[in-house]
Amino acid sequence: MDPGELRGDMVDGLEERLTVDPAVGLAMRTVPRRKFADDAPYDDQSGDAAGTLSPEIVARLLTALDVESSTGGTATAGSDARGDTADAGDETGRETGDETGDVLVVGAGVGYTAALLAELLDETRVHAVDIDRRLVYAARSNLESAGYGGVLVDARDGANGLPEYAPFDRILVEAAAIDPPERLVGQLTADGRLVLPLGGPEQTLVTVDAAGDVIERHGPVAFKPLLVDGEQGSAPARNRTAREDAERASADGYFAKTGWEQDWIDWDEQLSRRR
Repeated sequence: MDPGELRGDMVDGLEERLTVDPAVGLAMRTVPRRKFADDAPYDDQSGDAAGTLSPEIVARLLTALDVESSTGGTATAGSDARGDTADAGDETGRETGDETGDVLVVGAGVGYTAALLAELLDETRVHAVDIDRRLVYAARSNLESAGYGGVLVDARDGANGLPEYAPFDRILVEAAAIDPPERLVGQLTADGRLVLPLGGPEQTLVTVDAAGDVIERHGPVAFKPLLVDGEQGSAPARNRTAREDAERASADGYFAKTGWEQDWIDWDEQLSRRR
């Protein structure tokens, strides 16, 4: 079957089960997903490769992000120039508003989400970071192959964002955190939106405003925790002292056994407060 038809069937199935922003649906019909997911790219499941999210999760994330596309809510489908035969598109019916400016994706993964955003916006407005250098290389290669080489992808600690390109109208975090990372909130425009999975074993996809307050909830999700430098698979383990290891093992918090929730804990400072 033609890849464009397969993508169309994939999106049709999503739209039967959940509310998908029309512009997001059109972008998913256009972007060649097989460039990013070799293993059953059109099945509604996460791929075996690291950094591959299921189409349903991606659709939910981008619908919650509420991006106003460069064509006033209409993503124009392309031709075979992006690697597949794309479906023709028409008006999505979204109201025309102010176009979304710069967007940051924290957790670039294999680059598929960034490609969809590049289809919705000018690709030079899309930025992505990942703490795993191997995924950064994969995302860059996949985006170039799919025709979105203008997307900036860099190896960074996601909780720190990308201050050189801030502020952002939208920030999407594809990893869970107990609280909205303060540095990311601080990199939003005054009316910007931060979308992320919030919580530990029980997570909810939420939208956070520039004040750091949760303003919308979009249902339950299950993501891996947001890592900090030293916890990624492509880096050596942190050099912790015996005391730090012992205190970390007894620390509270869902992610305490698998990694620091966002930043290094200054144990000397914590202990001094108890005196």
